[in-house]
Amino acid sequence: MASKQTLFRIFYRIGFTPWDGHPLAQSVRNLVEGTADTPALPPGSALEVGCGTGDCSIYLAQHGWNVIAVDFVAKPLERARAKAAAAGAAVDFVQADVTELSRSGIGSNFELIVDNGCLHNMSDDDREAYVREISAVAAPDAWLLIVAFVPGGRVGVRGIGHTEMERRFAPTWTMLSAGDERELDRAEKTPARYYLFQRRDT
Repeated sequence: MASKQTLFRIFYRIGFTPWDGHPLAQSVRNLVEGTADTPALPPGSALEVGCGTGDCSIYLAQHGWNVIAVDFVAKPLERARAKAAAAGAAVDFVQADVTELSRSGIGSNFELIVDNGCLHNMSDDDREAYVREISAVAAPDAWLLIVAFVPGGRVGVRGIGHTEMERRFAPTWTMLSAGDERELDRAEKTPARYYLFQRRDT
């Protein structure tokens, strides 16, 4: 992933970060705060992968979660730590590669794992490693929420579709629901979807 790391370092250095500042995904809010039909998840240990400048991680911490957040670029983590301090949110931000989570020292048994735009731009090999490493650090009944652009939805982003998501995460993970991520669509004007999984080892 060295070339991709270099690319994102350049983006942050020149200030080209269009993914910053978009609204928090409604699917995250629904899971954490509950809806009229589903109760809120009880707070526990959470991991955010590809956290960027930390908005989602800070939100989770403010709602009672014990959060570790990882990104493979140092620059956004510096900003994330400053934002968390200003918000009074306790988040442990760690520079780590999502394809090597089990060797990163972040621990395991995370009850909630959130990916707000990380998986959808990876190569096939990195996607395979992602599923392996996410599974390695997840608790037995962990929840996994992925927000991703669809294929062809945005120039420069590979995207990932429903069929591939189901195939890659089976049989360890069961897809519970999926749907349009309308808040992100309105902000980015790019089709995005959420995928909610629960770990069910067979």
